[in-house]
Amino acid sequence: MTATTDRRQASIATPFSNSLTAGKLPKFAPLTILAGSLIVSGVIFLLLQQSTADKSYNVPGAVVLGAALYAVTVYVSSLMVEGRRKAKDRLLTTLVTAAFVVALLPLVSVAITVISAGAARFDIEFFSLSMRNVVGEGGGALHAITGTLLITLATSVISIPIGILTAIYLVEYGRGKLSQGITFLVDVMTGIPSIVAGLFAFALLAIFFGPGVRLGIGGAIALSLLMIPVVVRSSEEMLKLVPNELREASYALGVPKWLTILKIVLPTSIAGIITGVTLAVARVIGETAPLLIIAGFTQSMNYNLFDGPMMTLPVFVYTQYANQGTDGAAYVDRAWTGALVLILIVMALNLIARLIAKIFAPKFGR
Repeated sequence: MTATTDRRQASIATPFSNSLTAGKLPKFAPLTILAGSLIVSGVIFLLLQQSTADKSYNVPGAVVLGAALYAVTVYVSSLMVEGRRKAKDRLLTTLVTAAFVVALLPLVSVAITVISAGAARFDIEFFSLSMRNVVGEGGGALHAITGTLLITLATSVISIPIGILTAIYLVEYGRGKLSQGITFLVDVMTGIPSIVAGLFAFALLAIFFGPGVRLGIGGAIALSLLMIPVVVRSSEEMLKLVPNELREASYALGVPKWLTILKIVLPTSIAGIITGVTLAVARVIGETAPLLIIAGFTQSMNYNLFDGPMMTLPVFVYTQYANQGTDGAAYVDRAWTGALVLILIVMALNLIARLIAKIFAPKFGR
C-alpha cells in the first residue's frame, strides 16, 4: 500500500519536479514570470500614482519596469536551475525580443495614428474631386492621386530599364576601370539628397523651357535619379545569386551569352529583381522636396506630364497642412487622409510585386 501511494505521489509531482530535477525550467515558467513581473510593476506604479500629485498612470513606465524585472528574474531562475549557458541564452532571447518590440512600436503607432486620423475624409468625394475653388470643407485629392500615379509611372519607365541594364553590364560584362567607375557613381547616387535631384531636374529643364519651369515630367526625371541606384544595387545582388553552373551549362550547349542572360539569368532572378524594383518605387513615391521644386503644385486636374505643374500626394499633404485656410480642421483632415492613401498605394504596390514575383519565379521540380 505504501509503495502504491509513493508511486501516485511521484506521478502527481512529475510535470514540475521532473523538470527541475532534470535541470530545466517548466514550459510555463517564462510566461508565469512575465505575468508576475508585469503585475509587480503595475502595483508599484499604482502606488506611485497614489503618492504623487499627478494622478495619471504611467503605462509605458510600468511596461518597461516589468520587462526589466522579467529579464532579471528569468536569468536568475534559469541560472539556478539550468546553468550559466542556458541562462545567458534566455537573457539574450529576452533582449532580442524586447528590441524587436521596441522597433515595432513606432510602426504600429504610425499606422494607428494615420488610420484613425485619416478615416475622417476617406470618402467618395476625396477620390472623385479636386481642390479647385475649394477654400474650406469638401474637395478631394483626385488631382494629387492622378499626378502621383503618372509621375511614378514615368519614373519607373525611365529608371527600371536603365537600372536593370546597368546591373546586367556590371555582373555579366563589366571589367576594369569602367565598371569600377560605374559602381562608384552608383554608390554616390545612392546617398544623394533628394532636393539635389530636384535642383538638377530644374536646371536641366530650364535650359530648354526657360526659368520658372514647372512640369510633371521634371518630377519624374528628379525621382529617377533617386530610383536608378536602388534598382541597380538590388538587381545586381539578385543577378549575382544566379549559380554560375547555369550559365556554364548554357554556354556548353552553344547558347550565346546574350540569349543565356535573357533566357536563363533573368528568369532565375526575376522574383528578386521585382522585389528590388518595388522597394525602389516605395523609396521615391513619398518624396516631397524635388517635386516641390520642379513639379510644383496646382489645385486643378492635369493629365499631361509635359504641360504645366502637377500635384502629387506628398506635396498635397504638405500644402494642406502648411497652408491652412479659414477652416483649419478641414485642411488637416485632408492631409491625414492623403497620407493614408499614400500608405495604401505603397502597400498595394508591394502586394502586386509579390504576386508578380510568385507568378514569374522559376518553377523547380517536375
